[in-house]
Amino acid sequence: MTLRPPLSRLDQLLASAQQGLHTIFGKPSAARPMPTAPHPEGVVAAPLSSAEVALSGALMRVNHVGEVCAQALYQSQALVSRDPQLKAHFEQAAREELDHLAWTQQRLDELGSHRSYLTPLWYGGAFGIGCLAGLAGDRTSLGFVVETENQVEQHLASHLDRLPAGDLASRAIVAQMKEEEARHAAEAMAAGAQLLPTPVKQAMKAAAGVMTRTAHYI
Repeated sequence: MTLRPPLSRLDQLLASAQQGLHTIFGKPSAARPMPTAPHPEGVVAAPLSSAEVALSGALMRVNHVGEVCAQALYQSQALVSRDPQLKAHFEQAAREELDHLAWTQQRLDELGSHRSYLTPLWYGGAFGIGCLAGLAGDRTSLGFVVETENQVEQHLASHLDRLPAGDLASRAIVAQMKEEEARHAAEAMAAGAQLLPTPVKQAMKAAAGVMTRTAHYI
């Protein structure tokens, strides 16, 4: 088997830019089928009311933005990582998160809702933050992943409390995502993450709050 030579720095930048454009403007495909909730045979689920559809659409839009940011963070951290093994770790995590991006987009389509109109802004901001985290060092970069995934897991848990009980499709997606975000945090810890200082965690939480409140409507 012939090994492919590593990409040059320019090729890496171009590949990252291409992935960013696809995340912002494209329609990604999932490698795995969208999660589904078990449904008793012969039982027909009641249709969602217009208010429930609107709420589910807003919450899934926020989740979609979170997955856009996840792509930006992992792509940027992989781009600046000094460790080939860690670079591969970030790239693999980005591929797994791509399923989440595709699932949330598909559910938005089903609900007749839309992705955030500020998607380019969210991606660009997250990409810049990921670069800063990566340049601070690999252990700090992994610590950033741990804190990000922990906050995302808490955020998804709150959505499970808020989603309409009858929206089994959205609830199945969010439950699966929550489980996998927790695993990504555990993997980053195992890879040697250095936990972030409390003020940094609080700043990340405040920034995430602004994003979620804005994406809920726009």
